[in-house]
Amino acid sequence: MPDLSPQSFDFTDDRIERYSRNMILPGVGGKGQRRLAGAKVLVVGAGGLGSPCAFYLAAAGVGQIGIVDSDTVDLSNLQRQILHSTSDLGRPKVESAKETLTALNPDVQVNLVPDRINADNARTIVEPYDVIVDGADNFPTRYLMNDVCVLLEKPLVHAGVYQFEGQILTILPGQGPCYRCIFREPPPPGTVPSCQEGGILGAVAGVLGSLQAAEALKLILGLDDALVGRILVFDILHMRPRVVKIPKAADCPICGKNPSITELQDIEQSCERTNA
Repeated sequence: MPDLSPQSFDFTDDRIERYSRNMILPGVGGKGQRRLAGAKVLVVGAGGLGSPCAFYLAAAGVGQIGIVDSDTVDLSNLQRQILHSTSDLGRPKVESAKETLTALNPDVQVNLVPDRINADNARTIVEPYDVIVDGADNFPTRYLMNDVCVLLEKPLVHAGVYQFEGQILTILPGQGPCYRCIFREPPPPGTVPSCQEGGILGAVAGVLGSLQAAEALKLILGLDDALVGRILVFDILHMRPRVVKIPKAADCPICGKNPSITELQDIEQSCERTNA
C-alpha cells in the first residue's frame, strides 16, 4: 500500500476522543489513524454486505468511501441493510447511505456512484481507490470486480452470504489466487437460489460485512495475515467457522501464466442475483 497519511489531518480534541479506541491498538496509533484518514475505499453495493462494511469503515475514520449502487430502498431490504430505514423507502440507496454515514462521522467524504458498474465504466470507477470491497448481489458484477481489480492490481475483499452461511476472502493480485482461480466461471442459471427463494438471516450479512471492513482496515494499516489464499467459511447456525486454503491456479484465465482475459467484458445478466 502507498503512504496514505494526509498532511492536513489534525488531531483535534474531538478526533482524539472519537478515534481513541483505534489509536491505543498495537500497530495503529496516530500514524495508523492518519493512514485511515488518507485512505479511499470503494464499496460496491449498499446492501446486506455493503451496509455494515461501509458503516464500520466510516466509524473507523476512513477518509473517502465510494458507494456504488443503482437500486432504491425496498421494504424487504430493511431486514439486513442497516444503512437504510423505513423513512428511506423509494430513495436511491446511495443517498440513504451517504446520509447515514455522514451523520455517523462528518470527517468522512462519501462519494456516490448511482450507476450499475459494467465493463465500460469499471476502470474509471475503481481506479481512484486504494481498496475495493465487493458487496455485489449478482454474479456478473462479482466476476467483473475480480477482473478489473486483477487488471488494475487493486486489493479486493470479497464476501458472499446465503441462508445461515457466508464466505470471505481477500484478493491481492500478484500475491495470491483470485476469484477465478477458485470459481472459474459463473454457475449456470437456475443452480443457485436467490435470497428471495432461499432466504437469508440478516445477522449473517452483518457478520460478513463487518469482516470485510476488518480486512479492508487491515490492508490500509499494513497489519498482517489478511485472508489471501484462504477462504473463511462461517456457519452461523452451528457456529463453525473454518478456513480453506486455496492455491493460485497456473491456468487461471486472468491471473495465470497465459491469461486469456486481457480486457473487461460483461457477463450475461441472465445469471441470477445472489444474496447480499
